[in-house]
Amino acid sequence: MLNTLSGRFLILTTVFVMLAEILIFVPSISRFRLDYLADRLERAQIASLALLADDMLETELEAELLENAGVFNVVLRRDEVRQLVLSSPIPAPISGTYDLRMSSPFALIGHAMQRLVTPENQIIRVIGAPVRDAGLLIEITIETDGLRDAMIDYGVRILLLSAVISIFTAVLLFAAVRRFMVKPIKGVIGYMQRYAAAPEDARGIIHPSAGVRELREAEEALMQLQTELTQALKQRERLAQLGGAVAKVSHDLRNILTSAQLFTDRIEMSEDPLVRRLAPKLVNSITRAVSLCEGTLAFGRAEEPAPTFGRVALYGQVEDILESESLAGGTEGRIRFLNEVPVDLSLRADPEQLFRIVMNLVRNARQAIEATGQEGQITLSAREDTESWWISVADTGPGLPPKARENLFTPFQGGIRKGGTGLGLAIADELARGHGGMVVLRETGPEGTVFDICLPKGDGTL
Repeated sequence: MLNTLSGRFLILTTVFVMLAEILIFVPSISRFRLDYLADRLERAQIASLALLADDMLETELEAELLENAGVFNVVLRRDEVRQLVLSSPIPAPISGTYDLRMSSPFALIGHAMQRLVTPENQIIRVIGAPVRDAGLLIEITIETDGLRDAMIDYGVRILLLSAVISIFTAVLLFAAVRRFMVKPIKGVIGYMQRYAAAPEDARGIIHPSAGVRELREAEEALMQLQTELTQALKQRERLAQLGGAVAKVSHDLRNILTSAQLFTDRIEMSEDPLVRRLAPKLVNSITRAVSLCEGTLAFGRAEEPAPTFGRVALYGQVEDILESESLAGGTEGRIRFLNEVPVDLSLRADPEQLFRIVMNLVRNARQAIEATGQEGQITLSAREDTESWWISVADTGPGLPPKARENLFTPFQGGIRKGGTGLGLAIADELARGHGGMVVLRETGPEGTVFDICLPKGDGTL
């Protein structure tokens, strides 16, 4: 019970109500003491009226009047004359004098608390104003036993009443909390448990129904989380199926390309100058295609292989990429390719992986320009600083749409053109991060797009 929300709420409510009642009890007991003393003053004033009616009273009658009033002496001051009206022997010295006419609330509270903690019976003098202005003041002498007993009796009754009120309030709040908070929370927990048992089942997604704003916000956040997770699981399943299919296709394609690689050996022996010039490029392209198929098959079993670092002459590699893309797209005359990489620049990277990084970015740029049906230009440049090498791929295409910018390096979501998969940027980013670097979108807009490839110097790791 103590470990439940409603149980702790019940206990805390009882404690807080009791604390509030204690704060009310202190001024209440002070007020009770003041009323008690004022009542004794009024009784003493009434008893003194008998003497005012008859100057001579018998001793027995005077004693009876004092006993009924609960006092030892009564003093009245009228017309600046102080007169002892009724008197009897005082059993002990007077221990204190309290003037009710000049006491502040804090003084009254202090006197009341002092009386509660003082168990000894004492004789005190009390001064007050007579009822209906029947004189300047009235003064009485009383003992404190009756006062303290009455204050304790009143305090006990107040505390008992406070306990009943606090328990009743706590029970009501306990029921309210269980109805309006605990029950909806248990409902949310039930949804979470059912969803955890079968996250692919969309029927387990919570439907917000709470009336409390905070709980409804929690339910809506949970619904969004469950929806996104269910979609991600479905997409993951589809990707797993797609991966199996790609692995099968890559296996067969590798065999076909291996056979084609054998035929290209004969092409190299041709006497035709054009064939002899293009044959090495064809051999290199088929070799890279075979390596890519083998890498795809390896990717189905593990992650992208770690890069094998070596010195790369970037200018020649960029020339191969631009020439291949120019031939692949058939874009002679419509798209210009500019290689502004310094001829003497070399960097430390995996040659094949760097080729794939740059090729993917150049291919995306070419396809973006082709989609517009207009002329364009793709420019590759490079520079280095004390810490990194920077390769820039700039195009004059239409720029990236908002959806592509939001999911830039997410497979199957960052596609730029219709029918694109978005794998090119994802692969380029993964390979760059394998070098300890990154691919950064520097700018994009109607004037074109610029990507930067950052490869750190040193040991090639961040």
